[in-house]
Amino acid sequence: MNSHTVAVIGAGAVGASTAWHLAKHGHHVILIDPKLNEPIKRSGTLPGTTASLGVLMGHVFRRTSGRGWRLRQRSMALWPSWIEELNNQENPLQLNTPLIQLASCAAEATQMEQLAKQRKHLGLELISQNSNPCLGRSWPHTQHGGLLSHQDGYVEPISLQKCLRAALQKQDVEQIKEPVVYIERSSAIGGARWLLHLAGGTNLSHDAIVICAALGSEALIEPLGHSRPMTPVLGQVIDLELISDQNNWSGWPAVLVSHGINMIPHGTNQLWIGATLEPGDQPSKCCLKAMQNLEGDAPDWLHKAKVIKQWHGLRGRPIERPAPLLEQLEPGLILATGHYRNGVLLAPASAEWVKQQLNCVTTS
Repeated sequence: MNSHTVAVIGAGAVGASTAWHLAKHGHHVILIDPKLNEPIKRSGTLPGTTASLGVLMGHVFRRTSGRGWRLRQRSMALWPSWIEELNNQENPLQLNTPLIQLASCAAEATQMEQLAKQRKHLGLELISQNSNPCLGRSWPHTQHGGLLSHQDGYVEPISLQKCLRAALQKQDVEQIKEPVVYIERSSAIGGARWLLHLAGGTNLSHDAIVICAALGSEALIEPLGHSRPMTPVLGQVIDLELISDQNNWSGWPAVLVSHGINMIPHGTNQLWIGATLEPGDQPSKCCLKAMQNLEGDAPDWLHKAKVIKQWHGLRGRPIERPAPLLEQLEPGLILATGHYRNGVLLAPASAEWVKQQLNCVTTS
């Protein structure tokens, strides 16, 4: 394998994972993102990965073929070994399982039954109201049952980012904390293909550039003659403190999904609930209220819960193209962005894909 000098732009789950994966395989990598200066914590308006709940819905994906299905399956196969390698004592990292998806109607329950039969080997099974402890008094509106995935769940994004930062340091990946102003093709004969111009005045030359900058990606590639428009989709999350006796999560899954909303118990009496799908970049109070109400299916104890923290983030959704955008636009100009709601889930498969593209890049 040829070793390349590679600049990765964007330090979210996909960018940081890609930088780490490439460095592990012998490439000379720098990671560039102005938000590397900021502490990783949850409050207010956040970058996509930090705002995310890190839900991994790989095996319950409804499609049974195509690129999206293959990427999900590859990531789910890679995540256990990735977690084992990234985990450290200071920031423990684990794959929290299982995930339960509740059916909202009889037709959806029928679809789930078919999926459970097809993917029994992937750890899927159909559940009824009486077959799981959390589908009783704790969650009364479950007459249609649901789908249990033993291998799906979530990876806590804050811990993931901290583990990735530590792993990048071990691989001697330089981390540059300033914006990229523009990218330029290099005219040097026999040298690096690409020039990066940073806001602080520094110019960098590299064999390859990997753009993982979500909504910021479009502005970087347009001057080079490439158009890959994306639209922002906002997602809100709230952290609830329960004031009822619902402080024992015994029997609950790591993730409970109802009406497309994810609920994740943590601690003894707290629950993350999110995320909304809102167009634009401004959060809506109405959408937040509707999320907590779960289209009228929320139990009484959820209505009475106290909001102790809330935040929101933006995801980049490709326009008229499927998510994510994984393309080599030119030799050495690689796009790995637009993962929409699945940046954490698809980070391993995306990083692997980028490494494969570098095999096609020559330095001559």
